[in-house]
Amino acid sequence: MSELPFPVAVLVSGSGSNLQSLLEAAARPGYAAEIVVVISDRPGVLALERAATAGVASVVVPWGDFDDRDRFTEAVCDVAADHGARALVLAGFMRILAPPAIRRFPNRILNVHPALLPSFPGAHAVPQALAYGVKLSGVTVHFVDEEVDHGPIISQEAVPVLENDDEASLHARIQEAEHRLLPAALDALARGTLRVTGRHVVWENA
Repeated sequence: MSELPFPVAVLVSGSGSNLQSLLEAAARPGYAAEIVVVISDRPGVLALERAATAGVASVVVPWGDFDDRDRFTEAVCDVAADHGARALVLAGFMRILAPPAIRRFPNRILNVHPALLPSFPGAHAVPQALAYGVKLSGVTVHFVDEEVDHGPIISQEAVPVLENDDEASLHARIQEAEHRLLPAALDALARGTLRVTGRHVVWENA
């Protein structure tokens, strides 16, 4: 069992709807994780306003201030560590972290992806699913490793693709699932009930 509350940093790039779901979950009695800092790669995004409203510290680490991905990644990890974070959560974070992050937070970086991985990795999963004509899309919460959208899968939920769906309508329903799965996965990580063996993640005492 991990020491509770379990301090985490949430990394954002945009509106922060997944951040909002995590903030609301963290405010509920008994939730095991505490958001100690929100880190954005760009200033002025709505996610930073959400953090301020919740009374959570926020820091902007501008992508353009760094010469390469490794230096940017180290700066992000340093901010997280300076606030006492023991894990990172990528909540709409549109940058790929370099391997130093994996070494500093092994099996302690969560990402949520709007598709049923390994299908449609990358930044355009929703339009790609529509273009391909799939009947089911969905959500994957997974640990981050050195490859993009590749790490061990923690949880998934299927979301049907309706005949009249466009990118906005499908993404909205996918986000509803994201807002359930990501807080639940973080709570399990915080409680120390996720066991990783190779590519398999087991929810112990679930």
